[in-house]
Amino acid sequence: MKIAIGCDHAAFHFKEEIKAYIAEKGHEMIDKGCYSADRADYPDHGIAVGEAVASGEADKGVVICGSGIGISIAANKVKGVRCALCSEPLSARLSRNHNDANVLAMGARLIGLEMGKAIVDAWFEAEFEGGRHSGRLDKISAYENK
Repeated sequence: MKIAIGCDHAAFHFKEEIKAYIAEKGHEMIDKGCYSADRADYPDHGIAVGEAVASGEADKGVVICGSGIGISIAANKVKGVRCALCSEPLSARLSRNHNDANVLAMGARLIGLEMGKAIVDAWFEAEFEGGRHSGRLDKISAYENK
């Protein structure tokens, strides 16, 4: 699977660790920046990851900033993106099961690396359940396409 990943400066080191962790699991990584701990604006990288997922360049995305809030808002501005900010494995699993989230957001300043890895594992292992959840996603898409 191709995974786009992006972050701001606050999450650069965390992103590098998570990127390596995901790659170790056999996924191809597409790094959308930032590429150092120098100041970087989260919207640039959240939107870049969102666009990669929405266009099909990537199958899924991971975005990380200090809190995860700003970069998730930015990613969600891209049509077709369903970005979920998760700070523990249960919400990560449910974001896939119920919401078919295609981008995962995390806050590097709020969770440790081991929790980040557990969130990634839960998110990548979970699958969309469909059923009653499909109609809800259809409503979101219909509004988005108005």
